[in-house]
Amino acid sequence: MKTILVNAVKHFIVITHHKWVVLKLCTKAGIPWRGLVHDLSKYSITEFVNSVKYFNQGKRSPIQLEKQDRGYSKAWLHHKGRNSHHPEYWYDNNSPEQLPIMPYKYACEMICDQLAAGIVYQGKDWTKEYQFSYWKRVRETFLLNEKLKRFEDTILEQVAKEGINKVITKENLKRCYEECIK
Repeated sequence: MKTILVNAVKHFIVITHHKWVVLKLCTKAGIPWRGLVHDLSKYSITEFVNSVKYFNQGKRSPIQLEKQDRGYSKAWLHHKGRNSHHPEYWYDNNSPEQLPIMPYKYACEMICDQLAAGIVYQGKDWTKEYQFSYWKRVRETFLLNEKLKRFEDTILEQVAKEGINKVITKENLKRCYEECIK
C-alpha cells in the first residue's frame, strides 16, 4: 500500500511538472490556453490509476510499460481520445483523409508536448539536440500527415541548432506551419 501511495505522489509530481513545462512552452508559442488545459485527462481515474501502477520513477512513460505488459494501454486509449494535440485523436481509417492536417494550435501544442516530454524524462541529461534525434528514430512509425511531419522536422531541427528560446515563438511557428502545410 505504501508503494502505491508513494508512486501516486511521484506520478502526480511528474505529470504536473510536464504540464508546467508545456504551459511555459505554449505561452512562448502564443497559445497559453492550450498549455493551461494540456493533458488534464492525466488526472482522471482511468489514466491516473493505470499510470501509477506502471510508474517507473518518471524515466519512461507508464503508457509504454502498460503496452509492453498488456499489449495495449487503457490509459492511452482514454488519453488520445480526449487530447487533440495527439495525431491519433484526428485519425479515422473510415475518412477520405485518414491522416488529416491538425489545426495550427494543436500542431504547436504537439511540438511543445514532445519537447516537454524530453525535458522531463531526460532531466539534467536533456540537450537541445535530444528531441530531433529521438524524432528521427521514430518518425516513420508515427501516424501523422506528411505535411505535419515536415513541420515537426523543421521545428525540431531548428531547436537542435538554435535552442528552444529562438525557435518556440508565435511568429516562427506560424511561418513554419504555413510553409509546411501549403
